[in-house]
Amino acid sequence: MGILWEVDFARFFFVTLVIGGGAAFMAGRALAGSWRPIWLLVFYTLLLGLAIRFFHFALFDGTLLTLRYYLIDSAVLIGVALLGYRIKRVNQMVSLYSWLYERANPFAWRDRR
Repeated sequence: MGILWEVDFARFFFVTLVIGGGAAFMAGRALAGSWRPIWLLVFYTLLLGLAIRFFHFALFDGTLLTLRYYLIDSAVLIGVALLGYRIKRVNQMVSLYSWLYERANPFAWRDRR
């Protein structure tokens, strides 16, 4: 039993990062694309964390109702979702307002001067 995952890293990687992380990244991009606020992204990702806990329970005999692993899974998912949100938002700002902003790096824009 690991500190950050229940059984082994491969199951944590597959369920939380591959399945949940992919869904969280796409949710982050979708919410940024529709100009939704970040707090809504966090709320939806917390719900996704519940679904990921169920996948651990149903597929790999993990514990369903454990606060520790739910918070760890949700924190990872929120991080991935925020990554997708920020990348999409930067793309929006530099493409829609190209006369005002230019890309500083993949996660930020700056004034065009």
